Amino acid sequence: MAKLSIRDLDLNGKRVFIRVDFNVPLANGGEEITSDKRIRASVPTIQYALEHGAAVILASHLGRPKGKRNPEMSMKPVAARLEQLLGKPVKLARDCIGPEVEAMLPRPGEVLLLENLRFHPEEEANDPAFSEKLANLCDLYVNDAFGSAHRAHASTVGMIRFVKQAAAGLLMDQELKYMTMVTTNPARPCVAILGGAKVSDKIEVIENLSKVVDKVLIGGAMAYTFLKSQGQPVGKSLVEDDKLDLAKNLLEEFAGKLVLPVDHVVASELKEGAEHETVTNIPEGKMGLDIGEKTIAQYSGIIRGARTVIWNGPMGVFEKPPFDRGTVALARAVAESGAISVVGGGDSEKAIKSAGVSDKISHVSTGGGASLEFLSGIELPGVAALTDK
Repeated sequence: MAKLSIRDLDLNGKRVFIRVDFNVPLANGGEEITSDKRIRASVPTIQYALEHGAAVILASHLGRPKGKRNPEMSMKPVAARLEQLLGKPVKLARDCIGPEVEAMLPRPGEVLLLENLRFHPEEEANDPAFSEKLANLCDLYVNDAFGSAHRAHASTVGMIRFVKQAAAGLLMDQELKYMTMVTTNPARPCVAILGGAKVSDKIEVIENLSKVVDKVLIGGAMAYTFLKSQGQPVGKSLVEDDKLDLAKNLLEEFAGKLVLPVDHVVASELKEGAEHETVTNIPEGKMGLDIGEKTIAQYSGIIRGARTVIWNGPMGVFEKPPFDRGTVALARAVAESGAISVVGGGDSEKAIKSAGVSDKISHVSTGGGASLEFLSGIELPGVAALTDK
């Protein structure tokens, strides 16, 4: 069901609470931001609200302070960076609820950033009293934090029942548009590329996407669980032995759709620059660490013929060259395909950057866990709670 967008709201003169995802990586005891990507991602929504006469209240979690105030997880460096990006002052509250915060509430055209929501245990507990206190700060609610939409917390779900209207921000709109596009009646042929270490992490994704897509290209360590379930030699590759029956059942249920590697880059040990070779059958004492040349060629051919591509997870141990080759090669194939392409997961995004094709991908999701759950067919609490159109 379609949800209200920030574009549907009358923002003029209203205090608007925008739940953003400013959970950025920090260094030097929490003083330095090492990547401001998540901050920049919500700038268009913030600017839209300001341009339409809103007083903007921003709220996010940062790190895992476990319900206690931790100066190393303060929003202070975020406020400073956001101020630079917006080109206007950003006030930082010392807390996210209470009289001191209420005394700082912004006027139209002003921005107030609340302190880390997770300094209060009530945030993750979705406490109703805490939710109501957050809601009392504003007239309208906007969720622009797709990366937190799979969490039923006070700021993503609980406070919504205390506000008149709850809408998706521009970033959330974009996420929902592309995620829905590729999982509901996508342009065909539709191809999913799934990698990563564990079948158990992707069971629901494989089951759900296999009903939607035309092919699922399997890579990463989870391929070896599938191969072993077929009786193929996997040497000392990473395998989930307790998932062999499940892998076998998936291969039978989606016969012809699930595609497995036909050759592998193997080594005796996992380390950068390790001596390696490409084999069809993995020998004893060796472990599969990437897809081989024949698999790259086969997968790339399928990808180039696709009109929709969904990708989550690397094809090999991407962090340790030369075992990043398969992942980078497929990133280039996706870019060359001209297909509508949606990429989720940090490693897949790194591969796209490494391959120099970021500008040729239709949409790179900002939510790892949220995108996985969406692709699994699970309704996201933070989306379900928003006001229907």
